[in-house]
Amino acid sequence: QLQMAESGGGLVQAGDSLRLSCAAHGGTFNTYIFAWFRQAPGKEREFVAAISRQGGGTMYADSVKGRFTISRDNAKSTVWLHMNRLKPEDTAVYYCAAAGTLTSATETSPYQYRFWGQGIQVTVSS
Repeated sequence: QLQMAESGGGLVQAGDSLRLSCAAHGGTFNTYIFAWFRQAPGKEREFVAAISRQGGGTMYADSVKGRFTISRDNAKSTVWLHMNRLKPEDTAVYYCAAAGTLTSATETSPYQYRFWGQGIQVTVSS
């Protein structure tokens, strides 16, 4: 069964950058679509970004488009989320998720993703 572990979170100031990593094992990495979600206290889990199996297609939430970049290296079985110009509103637990297929190319529901990491905290101070 596919397992993932996030790393790279922490506390930063507004305007700073962070790179989150998602290292996967236990499955055939290049058969999965990967995504990042985030969840702030008291709020629903929110889609952030997704990347296709070979990395040629990406999708971003409007709230992060132009600031965040999702990437992957299938040889390293790793997905990254590069976060630039961070805002306090970006504060959340960030989760790496994987799906074998999607119901719709435009569907961003977390329920499409079968495998999840444990999550990692990102805190952006003012």
